[in-house]
Amino acid sequence: MSDWFQLDKEYMMSTYCRTKVAIERGEGCKLYDVDGKEYVDLFSGVGVNVLGYNHPKIVQMTMEQVTKSLHLPFHFLNPVAIEYAKKLVDCSLKNGKVFFTNSGTEATETTLKLIDKYRANTGEEREGIVVLKNSFHGRTLGALHFTRQESVYQNFPKTSIPVYEVERENIEQLEETIVKENPIAIMLEPVLGSGGIYPLSSEYLNGVQNLCDKYNVILIVDEVQSGMGRTGKLFAYQNFNITPDIIQIGKGAGGGIPLGGIIVGEKLCDVFAPGDHGTTFAHSSMGTALGLTVLNTLIDDALMQEAYETSHYLNDKLQEIQKENSYYIQEVRHAGMMFGISLNDTNENVKKLQMELMEKGMLVDVTQGNIIRLLPPYIIKKEEIDAFITQFISCMDKVAAVVSA
Repeated sequence: MSDWFQLDKEYMMSTYCRTKVAIERGEGCKLYDVDGKEYVDLFSGVGVNVLGYNHPKIVQMTMEQVTKSLHLPFHFLNPVAIEYAKKLVDCSLKNGKVFFTNSGTEATETTLKLIDKYRANTGEEREGIVVLKNSFHGRTLGALHFTRQESVYQNFPKTSIPVYEVERENIEQLEETIVKENPIAIMLEPVLGSGGIYPLSSEYLNGVQNLCDKYNVILIVDEVQSGMGRTGKLFAYQNFNITPDIIQIGKGAGGGIPLGGIIVGEKLCDVFAPGDHGTTFAHSSMGTALGLTVLNTLIDDALMQEAYETSHYLNDKLQEIQKENSYYIQEVRHAGMMFGISLNDTNENVKKLQMELMEKGMLVDVTQGNIIRLLPPYIIKKEEIDAFITQFISCMDKVAAVVSA
């Protein structure tokens, strides 16, 4: 069974644009295909593997937990899930509570249901939610309504909840929308991830907090991509003077196992009553054990600070390349281990650049057509960064030469 690409086409639904590379295993920041070829993963498995692949502490906890339980029914207390929830609350919204989900998009769905229940409990008539243009909050039908990217939501049916889209960094437009539409909440990513890696400014986020306080608007921060230490803090919002009512988590929160959730502040954390919400795998023993291991490792090994410092090394290299190739690289943006490299090129050629890099053993993502997105594992070494920079320059020169020819 060597033609994995053909077998994939035959038996797997065509929801993903896959390459012909079949990956067999991973180690550190590297992946190895079935033929033994080595790749440096600068995308962390879509932001999931923040500690890289086969991290010793993850492997050890996996071996320990698999002998205890992979799954427990939600009727019983799950000590490891409770311990993880406590640690998340202690590190974020004091006096809050956690609900675990299977993914980031389910975190959005849970948030929407929580707000709806809050409205029912309090008689609150407001129902609309403000979101930022080009934001991403998931692909399930409810979450999709709040993902403001046409290529994602296309012609799928929308929910009945009113959505008000505003431009990022435009605090005047946000206040006008709040005054005119009277929404109950605003949902935002502190760093727009799929939208191209656009970190929101402290001035804007402070303004958002002030408006939420002034008009009694619920503040939801989606930390699915920017959370779990990616910006130097456990959550990106902690780089600013804001206090959300709800934090949405996912990706790296499960240590490689599907896990998401919401951390809910004191105002809303007791809205749900027994039976109001649930999911079979809500507090996965393995997922929460590995998530707790990730969180403890980030704190105990000072890995967030180390990754933040390493991110500046990569940023300095990329900014230098941008200055030397400003005709081709429009801008390099970053927030910790999140990078967006905007290219002055067609979507087709940027895809070619991605494929050239893959051929040279470097895995990157493309978002919004012309933006190279990097979400490196926190353990990436400077020599791996140097190797990427060398290949990026080489591949860029090859593709850019085609553009300028």
